[in-house]
Amino acid sequence: MIAVTAAEMRALDRWTIEHGTPGHVLMERAGAGATQVLRERLSRTKAPVVIVAGRGNNGGDGFVVARRLKRARVPVEVWLLGRPEEVRGDAARALAAWKRVRGTTHLLVEGELDRLRARLARAAAVVDALFGTGLNAPVEGLAAAVVDAINACGAPVLAVDIASGLSADTGLPLGTAVRATVTATFALPKIGQLVYPGVAHTGLLAVVDIGIPPEAVEAVNPRVTLLEAETLGRLLPPRPRDANKGTFGHVLVIATSRGKTGAGLLAAEAAGRAGAGLTTLAVPATLQPVLEAHVREAMTAALADTGDGAVAAGDEHALGELLAGRTAVVCGPGLGQGASARAFVAAVVRQARVPLVLDADGLNAVAGTNVLAERTGPTVLTPHPGEMARLMGADVPTVQRDRIAAARALARSSGAIVVLKGAHTVVAAPDGTVAISPTGNPGMASGGTGDVLAGMLGGLIAQGLTPFDAAALGVFVHGAAGDAVAARQGEVGLLARDLIAELPATIARLQAAARPDVHPARGYRAGT
Repeated sequence: MIAVTAAEMRALDRWTIEHGTPGHVLMERAGAGATQVLRERLSRTKAPVVIVAGRGNNGGDGFVVARRLKRARVPVEVWLLGRPEEVRGDAARALAAWKRVRGTTHLLVEGELDRLRARLARAAAVVDALFGTGLNAPVEGLAAAVVDAINACGAPVLAVDIASGLSADTGLPLGTAVRATVTATFALPKIGQLVYPGVAHTGLLAVVDIGIPPEAVEAVNPRVTLLEAETLGRLLPPRPRDANKGTFGHVLVIATSRGKTGAGLLAAEAAGRAGAGLTTLAVPATLQPVLEAHVREAMTAALADTGDGAVAAGDEHALGELLAGRTAVVCGPGLGQGASARAFVAAVVRQARVPLVLDADGLNAVAGTNVLAERTGPTVLTPHPGEMARLMGADVPTVQRDRIAAARALARSSGAIVVLKGAHTVVAAPDGTVAISPTGNPGMASGGTGDVLAGMLGGLIAQGLTPFDAAALGVFVHGAAGDAVAARQGEVGLLARDLIAELPATIARLQAAARPDVHPARGYRAGT
């Protein structure tokens, strides 16, 4: 599903209006859709629905909701933040229509806040129609006090298009923001509703069709999508009946140092569980006997060793032989951050011609260097926010303030696919294309889950997926597997190995949902 910025939504509205649909018709459709969303969730009650409206088009949508509720004999009252003469354009037209059905409007001016609080305390529901996607300044003064009153009232809150005060682009509150129970957003989801903390302010998200034509979307060309099971399930085709292990590629996992042997084991097993035909785990020579006692399906290879369980730089000829014949390379999990490890990673970056997934210490090794500029093959970077900050020469708050902008900037500067991990992981390509994954849960915030993801990406790439498709499918499946485990046993105590065990069934459900004619559907539904 496509998601848009505030500017893109304005462009879609403008295109639609310029091609024959008046603005007041779009407003009427929006209000009708929001009313339907509200009524589907509103039980019969004698208490009123309280609509808090602003002076702009968002308030106009609220006036349409009020009129439609009144006609349906639902008790409703409108509170306007401002004065009627300040309402302009299509919103003024909607306000006039509200007055024609004998609707009354209470003016929210200084001194009336306590009366509003009293009405909110008795409301069956509250409709937030204060500010829309065009808000670009902090909510302050009386408006901020009204938002706080809505949040404190205890009634369910329907946000019209977007929770008032929430940035449509970043998901950050502009000063303060309504925390909605449900949001009826118009035409397409807004990016700020799909990333944190915007997700928490949005509540349940219902998308209302207001008649924006496909031609408008094509003309505006938004570049952000929300990943969906039905689309992703088609990326990994059914396996040929005459396949062999060579059909599905050979992943080389370069990982592990003393004290971090689990990282390589998890990544290697995840590559196999994601479908790779062959996996070789390359580790420092002194650790190879230890790892061989724990792997079954994977092969192992010895790397030059410093003598204390850390990888040594080695020679380029030996590295070339190690890389030969591989379909994808995963480098970094648990590899360590010593000088020799950093030099080894730099050599891998320069020499590997097949797609390379850099994770964990592989990322730390290239941070602050120009090594990625020497890369000739496709690359996937998988940073968490701390690693992302090091790669960008920034700090974590800067990364988290606008995760999409950060991922896009690194993808553009590095030429790599960037997987910025976290709640609703972001995948960005150098051309500006972005995908957001809705799957995953807090139980996955445990050691080793990132190693699993890195191995999965290697396994998917080895089967022929492009790096971007592999990243999109991988983060979705990774999170969906975590959701399946959490649904069965809870979030607390969820381990990386639980994800690995869940991968085949999760992939099968995803394929079945996309191809019910090939696989019997099993009711797959992604976590959100």
